[in-house]
Amino acid sequence: MQFKFYSDLDFQNDAVNSVINIFRSQKLIKNEFQMIPEDAIVPNIMLINNTQIMENLTEIQRSNKIPVSKNISGKNFSIEMETGTGKTYVYLKTIFELSKQYGLKKFIIVVPSVAIREGVLKTLNITKNHFRNIYGNIPYNYYQYDSRKINKIRDFARSQTIEIMVITIDSFNKDHAVMQQERDRLRGKKPIELVRKTNPILILDEAQNMETPLAKKSLENLHPLFTLRYSATHRKRYNLVYSLNPVDAYNRQLVKKIEISSITKNDHNRPFIRCNEIIATSRGIKTQLTLEKKIGARFKQKSIIVKHGDDLSVKSHNKKYSGFVINEINDRQKFIKFTNGIKIKQGESKGDDYEEIMKIQIDQAIREHFFKYNALKKKGIKPISLFFIDHVDNYKSKNGFIRIAFEKSFNKHKKQHADFKNLRANQVHSGYFSTKKTDKSIQKDNVAFDLIMKNKERLMSFDEPVSFVFSHSALREGWDNPNVFNICTLNQTYSEIKKRQEIGRGMRLPVDNAGKRIVDEEHVLTVIANESYEDYVSKLQKEYQDEYGDKFVGITPSDARKRTTLTMKKGYELNPEFKEIWSKISKKTKYCVEIDSNKLIKDCIKEINKISVDKIKIKIQKVSLSLKSNEGIQTQFIGEGSEKLNHCFPIPNVIEQISTETNLTRTTIVKILLRIKNLNLIFNDPQEFISSCIIIIQKKLSDMLVNGIKYIHVDEWYEMKLLNGIKTYKGMIVPANKTIYSEGAVVDSQIESEFAKALDNMNNVKLFIKLPRQFIVPTPIGEYSPDWAVVIDDTDQFGNAHERMYFVAETKGSTDLDQLRDIEKRKINCAKKHFESLGVKYKAVKTATEILN
Repeated sequence: MQFKFYSDLDFQNDAVNSVINIFRSQKLIKNEFQMIPEDAIVPNIMLINNTQIMENLTEIQRSNKIPVSKNISGKNFSIEMETGTGKTYVYLKTIFELSKQYGLKKFIIVVPSVAIREGVLKTLNITKNHFRNIYGNIPYNYYQYDSRKINKIRDFARSQTIEIMVITIDSFNKDHAVMQQERDRLRGKKPIELVRKTNPILILDEAQNMETPLAKKSLENLHPLFTLRYSATHRKRYNLVYSLNPVDAYNRQLVKKIEISSITKNDHNRPFIRCNEIIATSRGIKTQLTLEKKIGARFKQKSIIVKHGDDLSVKSHNKKYSGFVINEINDRQKFIKFTNGIKIKQGESKGDDYEEIMKIQIDQAIREHFFKYNALKKKGIKPISLFFIDHVDNYKSKNGFIRIAFEKSFNKHKKQHADFKNLRANQVHSGYFSTKKTDKSIQKDNVAFDLIMKNKERLMSFDEPVSFVFSHSALREGWDNPNVFNICTLNQTYSEIKKRQEIGRGMRLPVDNAGKRIVDEEHVLTVIANESYEDYVSKLQKEYQDEYGDKFVGITPSDARKRTTLTMKKGYELNPEFKEIWSKISKKTKYCVEIDSNKLIKDCIKEINKISVDKIKIKIQKVSLSLKSNEGIQTQFIGEGSEKLNHCFPIPNVIEQISTETNLTRTTIVKILLRIKNLNLIFNDPQEFISSCIIIIQKKLSDMLVNGIKYIHVDEWYEMKLLNGIKTYKGMIVPANKTIYSEGAVVDSQIESEFAKALDNMNNVKLFIKLPRQFIVPTPIGEYSPDWAVVIDDTDQFGNAHERMYFVAETKGSTDLDQLRDIEKRKINCAKKHFESLGVKYKAVKTATEILN
């Protein structure tokens, strides 16, 4: 198989031309005018000045709808291309165009790692015939920098043909590097001195990895004519000239679509701890942990910062962490230790069935692979599945459970697939795990390295049995394969690899067995993740937002989020409408309630008997993703399934836990538990059963409190100064005249914005006030802050006012109480009784006209 390349792809040519046009007006430099007597070096020469370059750049940026640069100091230019859209091809074609149009000859491609270097050399090798056909068989040389072949530097400097050197940043950024040493074969000169005299054009592949002060200094030390920086994930954009961002690539179908198959476990019976990071500063040392934090009656994983001496049971409000007091945080050896003797390394988890989850992930990935293989084989496409792991021994050692789980699952499923049933499991998978950047580090894995890194064509051939590739961070950048259709993230530890780097390994459109790129249909990359799809999407969305700013997710621009402080209009405290409504609503109350304990017990028993608690499962959910520039990542549910876990759990003190959470006596809890018919469900999932009981009891208790509540006036009032000094954001103010602030009305949502605008346009509305959060109505189920106070003249059909009415309104997306959350309904009912006691009408409304009605 030979890859086919296309010279007419508009998005790639736009990227090439954007760079070429930076130097428009530069004359073609002929070779005979380039010779320098000293060492016979042939340099790159630039004749146009910075003023002309700046004018050209401004025109390009405006044409590409990119922010215009203020200057071109350093002559660094950034090109942003989403992973999978042919970044390497684009900068190689740019090299030939720069030579063709301007006579530039000396190019150095700088890469951050061996893996990326091998990918570049591979592309140079397979594009030879393609570029020679396009550019009239133009002579050019390319090679990998090799410190053992230092004469190549002299050839690079003296050659009058196009010279392309591929070099890792570590090859020249240290004083002891051969590039920095005087060499006899170069007449006592340092190799880098010859390179400098050529004024090379630097091309940085994955430029974001060369932002350290040392890297920047080393690059400047090459005396480049200019530098082109290519990446999908720039940390800093230097004079951005072209941008093909993820949304553009996705919506133009230049990359695969994405779907997430998440494998998670819903088990809150054992203490779960993950040590994400150890943070050492001049002030002290801390650690970020992920724990099961108590929120309401249930538990959810949350990340918190803790220090030496902290008790996790206190920090998480979760008694399961009793005994987990931090005794030691070690930054050098990267671990934390608790007073109970348990030790956790940075990145590790405790209390998670990660092996069970990984086995199901592997099984799911194999099933996904076979499903896609059967569909794609008819089109001549062989799919590849990529597994990211973090502990190499889990795959390579004799007892590596990942390899064992894979081979067991493969043997189980292969019988139904003709192309695989006669293959042994060890024939279909291979792994490459070098994380170092040196050539020596890849020698141990040379067979796998050659197949995975160098011989993509063979890997994509149906004649090659290997279809499953195992690796880790060595493949996070600089390597991809167009036929990767599944990525399975088997991480026991907290993954530091960015989501965009993970999915980038498989975003490229596929290639058939004739080397043809398949562009006329939709292709899907499936990520089998060991976290919920919500968490995965949230992290991916944050990465996009960090890259492209708030516009990607439709957040209000930063200038609209500037803080401001509102004060009442001067003298408005004397306004009669304001004085009247404030005197009515500012009175404070307290409540009293009556509870029928026998009815409460009966109601709780009836509801608890209805609950169903399944055995703990590993949950499988699949969603598809779509990218929209102003809305961020949207998800569409595809399906779900589950696998049961057979575990035994210690039963906690049920009576104590329920009593503590509900504030009912132990005697009342015992009466409820002794009379329910499904107490045995506690053995399926103790914590889920307890949480369900707590929620039901709290709900029934709240209903009884709300239904029996009475409000009594007290001799206290809210002071008028509560309405002064309101802190908000400029983007949250709606211009309005009939309110107490000259700037307008404060709003918290689009519904409130429309509500305020409508009130301001109604003739019979005399005044409306957005009540501050500190204006509180006490309720048995928590504090409640109403939204609006409104003064209205009730008019007849002739517009004559005959009664002034005072309202308090709550704006909701729905006025159907059945559609609101239980706690919202109860608070609204309590508020209604509170304001009734004050002689003020109260209602939950969706629109302003509902008040008039």
